[in-house]
Amino acid sequence: MASTYLITGGAGFIGSHLAEALIERGQRVLVIDDLSTGSLANIAALRTHPQFHFARASITDRLVLDRLAGEAEIVIHLAAAVGVNLVVEHPVHTIETNVMGTEAVLQSALRYGCKVLVASTSEVYGKGARVPFHEDDDVLLGASNKSRWGYAASKMVDEFLSLAYVREFGLEVACVRLFNTVGPRQTGRYGMVIPQFVRAALTGAPIRVFGDGEQSRCFCHVRDTVRGLLALVEQPRAIGKVVNLGGTEEVTIQALAERIRTLTASASPIVRVPYDEAYAPGFEDMRRRVPDIGRIGELVGWQPQHGLDEILRDVVAYERVELGGGAGPGPTTR
Repeated sequence: MASTYLITGGAGFIGSHLAEALIERGQRVLVIDDLSTGSLANIAALRTHPQFHFARASITDRLVLDRLAGEAEIVIHLAAAVGVNLVVEHPVHTIETNVMGTEAVLQSALRYGCKVLVASTSEVYGKGARVPFHEDDDVLLGASNKSRWGYAASKMVDEFLSLAYVREFGLEVACVRLFNTVGPRQTGRYGMVIPQFVRAALTGAPIRVFGDGEQSRCFCHVRDTVRGLLALVEQPRAIGKVVNLGGTEEVTIQALAERIRTLTASASPIVRVPYDEAYAPGFEDMRRRVPDIGRIGELVGWQPQHGLDEILRDVVAYERVELGGGAGPGPTTR
């Protein structure tokens, strides 16, 4: 039997892939997105589908949000400030969107008895030195004059508030901490490293590595992320829990740049850029970010199915089309 899902931020990178997956499963999908970072192009193929409905509005527009929540059984809350550039340059927007938006979503969900999955972020681990990061680890955030930590703190508040709704009101809510989801449709406009590197490599522009390049990350294909989100929202044992979702193949940013340059057969130079030249004041980086995915494995049997090379090939193929079908050096990748 079909259910009705409300996806906040559903015209964004992850949200649009999630909407497609739900429509393919025969579900009804409602999307609310103000298009501040999302795009109508991401959902263009869905707009005429009878089981899909889009509303252009902010999640802080409580009238629109309430109307949509009243039609839904399940809410997947993805709407948030995204990307390092946006977070550092617009700290007020970041904090207000994350905290006030999540509060509005939870209030509407409580009113209509919706099940909720709230997307959080690996940023909440801050400067944590214990690797891999486990959901129950203590966290260490930087000083409040560094706006990146304002983003991390706002997402922690989202988690605290969500779990409070579980404990106080019995609302069915789970929180999922996403680790660097990547794939087709992700834009480099707000600081996402892989699409930035790929586009530079394909156009022959310098591949700009910030800092010393030895900071490391784990990347997760958007298809794996969507599969994990849908499994969690259907798992009653996830209610009241915080769950990591991410890949575990660790790579330094310098090695990532070299890998992309090789994959695209690019002649682009790899250049180092100091952080103070790359970002507005208020930026501070973390050296490593690796998830412990034992909890999601135990809950729903999830493991990533797509490795880094496949992620990169998919992004390269997408960017080639975006650039006009094979622009730049290098062989085809699909």
